[in-house]
Amino acid sequence: MNQIIYDKERNRKLDKKYRILFYIFSSIAIIAIIFLFTDFYNNSRNDYISKKLADSYTISTLYSNNTSYQTEVQEESANEPFVIGIIKIDKINLNYAILSISNNDLLDISVCRFAGPMPNEVGNLCIAGHNYVDYKFFSRLNELSLGDKIQIYDLAGNYVTYEIYDIYESRADDTSCTFQDTNNLKLVTLVTCNNVNGKRLVLHAKEIP
Repeated sequence: MNQIIYDKERNRKLDKKYRILFYIFSSIAIIAIIFLFTDFYNNSRNDYISKKLADSYTISTLYSNNTSYQTEVQEESANEPFVIGIIKIDKINLNYAILSISNNDLLDISVCRFAGPMPNEVGNLCIAGHNYVDYKFFSRLNELSLGDKIQIYDLAGNYVTYEIYDIYESRADDTSCTFQDTNNLKLVTLVTCNNVNGKRLVLHAKEIP
């Protein structure tokens, strides 16, 4: 009899323990789902904003000879991200507006120039972009190889094609990739983070004559 009572008490304690564990794991799962959904929503929203910026760039180039339009755009954009061009990489289906400066807020919206000249000018135009798990921005740069092509559109709507000639990883604090002594050549440098080892993936490309 005592054994039966003991077994029932033990089973009751085990059931209580399993219920507590179930509630804990369920709560963790719900929190994880909410976090992933929020992250996905924010990334999708930022990607949408980036596409709208690219569309605005396209429209502005159509009216680039209209002085009044240019003045209006410059005045309205004084407190907004300034689009200085477009980067296209057909191999990885990449098409984003390039913002003129780089900071945490703007990097959440699109890819950004963090060093170098304006697009398609002599020098080393350095462009940074986030590496997201949903393949937005610069998340697919690791799929590129030597010889792949990059197209950079400038404010006049013209583009220059660049060919990748160097790919490597560097430390997060290594800024040597921003060099500007290009021997009068037009170069483009793309930089993103490696989410696995914390280093930076760097790709250098040069203008195709």
